Amino acid sequence: MAEGSYVKLTKDQASLQNITPGELNQPIDIEKLTARRCEQCGQPLPQSYTPPADEDWTTGIFGCAEDNDSCMTGLFCPCVLFGRNVASMNDEFSQQSACVGHVICVEGGITLAAITAACSGIDPDTVCLLTEGLLFAWWVCGIYTGMGRQLLQRKYHLKDSPCDPCLVHCCLHWCAICQEYRELRNHLSEGNATTTVVNPPQLQEMSATDKASSSSQNNLQLQPL
Repeated sequence: MAEGSYVKLTKDQASLQNITPGELNQPIDIEKLTARRCEQCGQPLPQSYTPPADEDWTTGIFGCAEDNDSCMTGLFCPCVLFGRNVASMNDEFSQQSACVGHVICVEGGITLAAITAACSGIDPDTVCLLTEGLLFAWWVCGIYTGMGRQLLQRKYHLKDSPCDPCLVHCCLHWCAICQEYRELRNHLSEGNATTTVVNPPQLQEMSATDKASSSSQNNLQLQPL
């Protein structure tokens, strides 16, 4: 048949071709494509799967005094504590990179605000513009540090306490990173407590006498009675 030619159907053949327009273009439901997937690993979930309910935090937002080490680190070196938290939650980010990001966003903004307040004789319009810029930068810092808190909440199914993660870091940044550190420490300690270590059996070696006795047993021959 030549390319581009058509076959003319007879009346009997045409009556058999009873196809509704668009009938062959109906969507096909493929279970693997429409199934729900895990947010962490991307694997398809069964239909009977129900996500676990969000739990409360093991420590409160104002419980900084429960751990003196993290409290002092979060007060004087919050970038170090933030880097530890991010590195513990996500292996793709190192503690150093998270710490540097915190220094640029948070400590850099605080330093700029202090310099602006210390310098006298600046035009009021310029001061107002700098203040608006610093407030916007602090809001961006809250989003940056709040993403780490969201990652922690998704990992351990924690509630928004006391409010949205980004808003918590905007208002209570130092208390938030201390709470996140204590939460990670508590969950990691629970995981280590339930881990069972099984030691393999010791390697046994045959001595010269054992080899000689085994070879003599192999050389035995059966003799008829």
